[in-house]
Amino acid sequence: MSGGGGVLGAGSSYHRFVHSAMEQTRLRTALAPHPSQVLDFAAFSEPEYDLPIFCANAFTSPVQSIVVLDLNPLYDITLYKDYKEKYFRNLMPLIQKYSELLPWGGKITSESLRFFSPVVIWSIFEPTEQNHHVLYSALMDYYKVWLELADQAIKENDASKIAHNREAQHRYLTWRAEKDPGYPLLKKLIGESHAKDLVTEFLFEGVNSLGSKSFLDYFPEYARDDGTVNKKRSMIGKSFETRPWDADGEFIGGDDAG
Repeated sequence: MSGGGGVLGAGSSYHRFVHSAMEQTRLRTALAPHPSQVLDFAAFSEPEYDLPIFCANAFTSPVQSIVVLDLNPLYDITLYKDYKEKYFRNLMPLIQKYSELLPWGGKITSESLRFFSPVVIWSIFEPTEQNHHVLYSALMDYYKVWLELADQAIKENDASKIAHNREAQHRYLTWRAEKDPGYPLLKKLIGESHAKDLVTEFLFEGVNSLGSKSFLDYFPEYARDDGTVNKKRSMIGKSFETRPWDADGEFIGGDDAG
């Protein structure tokens, strides 16, 4: 996995400060968690490996929890069948385990499906203790699987394939930095400039270092007449009320698409 000593050292300092501050505050008053909670977690391999990207996004309010959990494929598995076979054929029991416990969250567009795999969990549910116990179990199962894939991965030595992997990672980060559904909320909370810095330098770090292509270089269909990005979400493709993959991971989304 990617990582840097300086960043980890700073993170340790921040963690120790937060822990100390919380402990000191508890000595003086009672603390209660904020009713709205957010998780935005991703794990990448180095570009010498073509591993899927572990992705966990969750938002919980007092009335509902919204979750996306997946091993996002680095390459389009509708085109790269060998990639799908390599990483996802043996993972279908994961989604079979959780598809009833964390059911499909309702209509979602093909725009949102762009980087999803057949094992994606997209769910909206009541934030009960039992449901969040199930969610925690799913998070741990998916991450353990990702770590196992990383342990088994074979390092690529072909420079052209490494460059291809790097560009695929950059394409993914460029998409997330522009289209992440939490971005509008961040802008409201901390302002557009700080939100952009948070997205590009922390949440999706690498978007400015792994490559130089822009969002419109990768996704020209979003270009407006004046050359800017069309910010409207879900402007491209069909929408799906139910899970658009069968039990074998084959895409079957054509029949119930809206």
